[in-house]
Amino acid sequence: MIRLPLLTLLLIAAPLAARESLGVYDGWAAFKDAKPLRCYAIAKAQGKLPAPAYATISNWPDRKVRGAVHLVLSRDVADKKPVRLTVGDKRFDVVAKGRNAWAKDARDDAAIIAALRSATRMSVSATGAKGGTFTDRYSLAGAATAIDAATVGCAQKR
Repeated sequence: MIRLPLLTLLLIAAPLAARESLGVYDGWAAFKDAKPLRCYAIAKAQGKLPAPAYATISNWPDRKVRGAVHLVLSRDVADKKPVRLTVGDKRFDVVAKGRNAWAKDARDDAAIIAALRSATRMSVSATGAKGGTFTDRYSLAGAATAIDAATVGCAQKR
């Protein structure tokens, strides 16, 4: 049985003609886009937020990108303020602009994904553009399997 929040995520993230579902794994799902070829794992942040927040781990084979971490935050972030991603007991500073945040480089992408595989919770904390701090929280149940499904989905012959 698909949980209602995850069903909402599927409806938002997968317009019928645009994406192929690679599976739903607890609070995470995996999808494949044909053009341009991209496979990704995605989860929606938990709780009532001012705007939808998502975490994605993407593979873009044609661009030779594998395991790119991208976060869509629930609020715009303040310029030149740190944005902190916490995965289990590991902490990462990420680059942010507006509502988007990314790992600093491929090395941090790999370290974040390794941490995701062994942790149960993830959060992103920042100072909002309008002041005050906020935190977007995620469950990592199903994350490793969704990441693997996205990796396999783009490794298969087209």
